[in-house]
Amino acid sequence: MSTQSSSHVRRAVATAQPVDAEPVTIDAAALSSTAPADLRDLRAALAEEGYVPAGLRAAADFSADCSIETQREADRLRSLVRAASHLGAGELVVDADAAADSGKVASALDALAERADREGVSLTVVGDVDRPDGAA
Repeated sequence: MSTQSSSHVRRAVATAQPVDAEPVTIDAAALSSTAPADLRDLRAALAEEGYVPAGLRAAADFSADCSIETQREADRLRSLVRAASHLGAGELVVDADAAADSGKVASALDALAERADREGVSLTVVGDVDRPDGAA
């Protein structure tokens, strides 16, 4: 949840100028890189075409019953939180199906939700895995 009060939001919106840009959610698999420079280039190219990145969507695989694999997947998702932030996207949607060890996955998603919050990105987890508190 944001620490900004609704009055701050209303004030910011009251001074905003509308733009003719279509919000898009980008599939993470379509990213050639998550390097900040590449993401800046992508954001600029999207803007030139009349798009604004509103979100990033990624499939997650937590099917391995292995702490190392769970951590590897969590690290990949954390890089996508950073990518969403660099793109200026406000949301990362994670499609996650059943997990081999729901306890490990819940802990990983809790940490991911905290990181997303610090980066100013909303985390939404969809699928059959247990969701951490605060992730829809």
